[in-house]
Amino acid sequence: MEAKGFPTSADIYLELDGKKIAVVQGYTARASKSSQSVEAFGESEPVATIEGQRKYTLELTRLYATEDAVSDGINFYELRDFSLVICKPDRKVIYSGCQWSAIQEEGQLNAMVAEKVTVVASKRIETTA
Repeated sequence: MEAKGFPTSADIYLELDGKKIAVVQGYTARASKSSQSVEAFGESEPVATIEGQRKYTLELTRLYATEDAVSDGINFYELRDFSLVICKPDRKVIYSGCQWSAIQEEGQLNAMVAEKVTVVASKRIETTA
């Protein structure tokens, strides 16, 4: 990993079976979890909270398939169980077990097609450089 500054589209990519299949120009990551409060009879405030399951939702913009993926006939609509890899200067963040939940394309006359893919991941892993 040679990233020394801010991540570029070469540092943000989709991976399937250990192969880079697409580079991503931009992303937004949201993490949420379904925590619950534990209430006790006679208490005015919760006595504890229980951590719930985590959910990772990622919005990817401008995906470009790699030459290998194009020659292999990769179809983004058929992708399952892939990973999003984000190389940062001091660590690598990997969202694995990804499934897409929405694909949006917007095209206008004399403009580039803007793609937006919403992805749900089952795990988030950080490794240090």
